[in-house]
Amino acid sequence: MSTSPNPFGQVLVALVTPFTADGEVDWADVEKHIDDVITAGADGVVVTGTTGETSTLTDPEKIRLVEVGKSVAAGRAKIITGGGSNETAHAMQLYRASEKAGADAVMIVTPYYNKPTQAGVLTHFRMIADATDLPVILYDIPGRTGIPIRYETILRAAKHPNILAIKDAKGDFSEVSRVLNQTDLLYFSGDDANVLPHLSIGASGLIGVTANIAAAPYRVIVDAVNAGDLATATAAHKALEPLVRAVMTHVPGTVAAKYILHGLGRIGSPRVRLPLVGPEDAEAAQIEDEIAIVGAIPGLDLSNFRPDRNAAAGGALPKIAGTTR
Repeated sequence: MSTSPNPFGQVLVALVTPFTADGEVDWADVEKHIDDVITAGADGVVVTGTTGETSTLTDPEKIRLVEVGKSVAAGRAKIITGGGSNETAHAMQLYRASEKAGADAVMIVTPYYNKPTQAGVLTHFRMIADATDLPVILYDIPGRTGIPIRYETILRAAKHPNILAIKDAKGDFSEVSRVLNQTDLLYFSGDDANVLPHLSIGASGLIGVTANIAAAPYRVIVDAVNAGDLATATAAHKALEPLVRAVMTHVPGTVAAKYILHGLGRIGSPRVRLPLVGPEDAEAAQIEDEIAIVGAIPGLDLSNFRPDRNAAAGGALPKIAGTTR
């Protein structure tokens, strides 16, 4: 594990953005959900990230999510703004506004769709990191962006004084070790199924989707790893496995997390914004089958799980599109 100071926390939740049935942000549910995950053990919350449906949020919604998160956290957890933009100038604007709104850190995703060269990726990161005084997490997720952050680019980016961490959703464990050996970057697991393996080779923490539903067992895993107690960490990892499978396997994690949270009565609607849609019957049945085999997990009571496939069906068109300007 890196010896660098960690300004982000270790158990970070990639927060869903609760919506009403017509697709507008449900601000009361946002406040409640942030409080729930912090109470359950999260010491960091990533708002407006992939799981938060950043692609369909407006800029004012993104900034307000930072403000609301900061107010609800009240010093109990760090509020990190995610997402960004594949337009460098727009990303710089967003992160400056997020810093002004009170964000504790920013997470920059690799520019998607444009498919820049690695020189372009590095320039994007450096210019955004120059635009804010906040600590920066780079987000490497080639399955969504179309390109990886290559090892050599990570080494060069790590020299920037504001770039302190990377979220890994690439699954290349040998590269994780190489980066940890060659830089002072903090590494965060961005793959719910691989949290314990990442921690075991030196990652500093996780940024998880399943933690929306069950943050407490991730707290157990992290604390156990910190204490050198592999047996406790492994037991919690095994207990989480069917829940992680339910969230991350059959539909996008955002969709499944909202479906489960609504079934537990923890958010008022499972609605997602188009082009995301709720699970179809066969997908919902798979999620429900996985939930049925989840055993005892700290802080999670599934006895009152009542999924509502009709409420989750389809997707919403919000009143205002999440345009760039």
